[in-house]
Amino acid sequence: MLGPPKTRCLDRPVLASLEALVPAGHFYRHLDAVLDLTVVREWVAGRYAERGRPGIDPVVFFKLQLIMFFAGIRSERQLIAAANLNLAHRWYLGYHLDEPLPDHSSLSKIRARYGLAIFRRFFDHVVGLCADAGLVWGEELFFDATKVRANAAMGSVAPRPARGRGRPPRGPLRRGGGRCDRGGGVPRGEPRASACAAGHSGA
Repeated sequence: MLGPPKTRCLDRPVLASLEALVPAGHFYRHLDAVLDLTVVREWVAGRYAERGRPGIDPVVFFKLQLIMFFAGIRSERQLIAAANLNLAHRWYLGYHLDEPLPDHSSLSKIRARYGLAIFRRFFDHVVGLCADAGLVWGEELFFDATKVRANAAMGSVAPRPARGRGRPPRGPLRRGGGRCDRGGGVPRGEPRASACAAGHSGA
């Protein structure tokens, strides 16, 4: 039979364990088990004063950077908002449900404090661990590229001046010895550039 409408009662406190809420085989459990980041505390110790207010744990900062990478997040504000709602993120960072996460503005200050050298060392460290685990073998190369139509102003094309005797070339050489033919012109202000018709095959 048709059940009654679901009642909403979300403001009552409940006793919940974050350890029990995250599945045993979750990705971030596996990541936490195989990637030990405690070494970063030694790397950045010299970038903090001996006295003052305690800062955010460097391990938490670099874990946030990993979450940003794996989740495809481009903004630190969005990163903290996502981690605040995601139980697995909170578990990986070590923050319980009632603990506030670091403010997003603090991450930018920490990044500037560490500098490029620390991030490069962190990257090299992670790649080295992957190599030790047999995940990097250096026998294949992968390239990522995007074909984008050129934003050329064809209306600014001017005739190419004659060079010596004979008819000047009418475009850049193609593979196989031919040339792209677009009237032999070049954009004004770019005497060494050549223009080719859009979509013309270079094979």
